[in-house]
Amino acid sequence: MKETPYVEMRSIHKSFSGNQVLQDVNLEVEQGEVHALMGENGAGKSTLMKILTGIYKYDEGSIKVNGEEITFSNPKEAENAGISVIHQELNVIPYLTVSQNMFLGKEMRYGKTGILKEKEMRASTKNSLQRLGIDINPDQVLGELSVGQQQMVEIARALSTNAKLIIMDEPTAALTDREISSLFDVIHNLRKSGVSIIYISHRLEEIFNICDRITVLRDGEYIGTQNIVDTTFEEVVRMMVGRELGERFPKRTTVPGEVRLKVTNLSRPGWFEKVSFEVRKGEILGVAGLMGAGRTEIMKALFGGKTNKAKGDVILNGKPLIIKHPVDAIRAGIGFITEDRKDEGLILPFSIRDNVSLTNLQGLSSFGILSRKKEEELAKVTIQKLRIKSTGGEQLVKSLSGGNQQKVVIGKWLAIKPQILILDEPTRGVDIGAKKEIYQIMNQLTEEGVSIIMVSSELPEVLGMSDRIAVMREGKLVTILNKEEADQEKIMQAATGGE
Repeated sequence: MKETPYVEMRSIHKSFSGNQVLQDVNLEVEQGEVHALMGENGAGKSTLMKILTGIYKYDEGSIKVNGEEITFSNPKEAENAGISVIHQELNVIPYLTVSQNMFLGKEMRYGKTGILKEKEMRASTKNSLQRLGIDINPDQVLGELSVGQQQMVEIARALSTNAKLIIMDEPTAALTDREISSLFDVIHNLRKSGVSIIYISHRLEEIFNICDRITVLRDGEYIGTQNIVDTTFEEVVRMMVGRELGERFPKRTTVPGEVRLKVTNLSRPGWFEKVSFEVRKGEILGVAGLMGAGRTEIMKALFGGKTNKAKGDVILNGKPLIIKHPVDAIRAGIGFITEDRKDEGLILPFSIRDNVSLTNLQGLSSFGILSRKKEEELAKVTIQKLRIKSTGGEQLVKSLSGGNQQKVVIGKWLAIKPQILILDEPTRGVDIGAKKEIYQIMNQLTEEGVSIIMVSSELPEVLGMSDRIAVMREGKLVTILNKEEADQEKIMQAATGGE
């Protein structure tokens, strides 16, 4: 006799203001199963999970949890029923400590007093983090940690609830390979103990590595469910996009030209030291390394950000360049797409028009007055060129899918016609179809002579898109590999110091 599924969602319909976003969608998750939920950005995955956890109320359909028909009124009810969520976007308070974030809303107290059991909470936090193989001080302020470390704290917090079902939305997007391996070990143990997991990710390698079955949504509709052992990468992509996608990484035909950027002995004690490299016209220089290796910090130094206290020589087009502030970098033709588009790349409550205009206000102004007509034209051209799925330039960026938000960030920097474009994790949280579109944009830019520095934690992406690959380890650039000689093993050996 077949065991009762832990979750059954049947014929779910949902619309917002007459716009149908889910239509006749089904999802069934067995007890102790790791079930992948896939689809392009905007396919309806997040909406379906918000319905399951009580954030949205569905219009039609039914939900059963452990055989009992149920509807949650809010996420707290879902959590009390054993459903925990690891969000793609960090759901933390950066000004509190790690321990305070772990116990937010469920603080341990002495009886009915307001006195907190701080020692016990710190010890519990340390144990939860060690379970993931992470050594972080519970008393450290969360905002001082890297994005990846903050994500691990978020994961540890979700795992500490003893949930029966855990929804993991892009849990590895900001993690290193070592952290991903630790998380997968935890997932295997959870599966053995009967915990069910809904795993949302755009990384097919992960899906085929960790999941038992896969359900695919497309444009708010249920496409199908497959056993992982019975399907292939190609079939899953076809289910997601409704067409053949071809090669994952478009072929690069651009031949790099003369040296455009030369960096010599760039250093900031405690962050990175004596980093030297060159980037040629029309080249993509990939930057690989483990989290904490100094990759992002170097990019921020080049852009005049938080690490602008760095010392060293930067030569652009044969002339010395001094960058003390991002304005200096922008004026020199350097753009920077940060790894955290929500906090650092976009103003979410603003429109597409507002966001793509931000870097080029002077160029869009006449006699100091911003031209609405020029803004609208720039937004229109950007939407068309980057194929941003939207209702137009006035649509608020916060209402776009992750992939389309990333395209807005790219469009913002294309507005300055950059000579150097720094891309830090350019496809994080972006679906397969949008990833390829971003890769094609990168190729088009290099054909136009733009030089690209791409930081990425996805080794297939680094290998698939780079002309050369610089590998960082503990604040030092240890090697630069030509594309022809590079492979995942060589990169990881250099990044870890292994033989």
